[in-house]
Amino acid sequence: MGLDVNTLAALWGAVILSGIYHGVNPGMGWPLAVSAGLMEGRHLALVKAIAALALGHLLAMLAILLPFSMMTTLIRWETELRIGAGAVVIAAGVYLLINRRHPRFLARVSPSRLALWSFLAAMAHGAGLMLVPIYLGICEADLTDAGHDAARDLMGQNITSAFLVALAHTLAMTVAGGAIAAAIYFYFGLKFLSKTWFNLDIVWAFSLIVVGAFGIYFAFHAH
Repeated sequence: MGLDVNTLAALWGAVILSGIYHGVNPGMGWPLAVSAGLMEGRHLALVKAIAALALGHLLAMLAILLPFSMMTTLIRWETELRIGAGAVVIAAGVYLLINRRHPRFLARVSPSRLALWSFLAAMAHGAGLMLVPIYLGICEADLTDAGHDAARDLMGQNITSAFLVALAHTLAMTVAGGAIAAAIYFYFGLKFLSKTWFNLDIVWAFSLIVVGAFGIYFAFHAH
């Protein structure tokens, strides 16, 4: 069963919007980019920091999505996988609502290793999990053809889709987070940041629950 144009557009829109959302969230690291630029006193340091954060985030997205793309069982168990993925995302959101403490190991990562920090932060906050129900919707399988050749072709298509989803999401995150970091660095300064700091932990947790619920809904609705 193929996806209609509107559903496919909505899913790709969700990939982009989730990227923007992750970029705006301070928990994904843009304040560290501002700090790097100010401490070194060079514009290039800001750019390098944003690039490192983007690389780490991209690797985290791929670490979550690629295993799903290589599952041949996606052909026969597509609906069940989408429901299960939605349930896992909801569980992650509920856990983050209950456990509001930030992972302590992130504080132990050297500021010079921003790519590693970004990777670990994205994994710890469930950023990649948020993409799984959306990605599985984009990769909706054609269950009428489950031969070996079809399975191999489908797996190749899904791996390509995983890279495209991760790249589109990370690009949106980088633009959003980079824009905020640049605005703070060039125009507003740390004083503005200290007065307007916002915490998206609760919103983040609820957004995981919402995305998971939508994933389960579309898994049933598509069939």
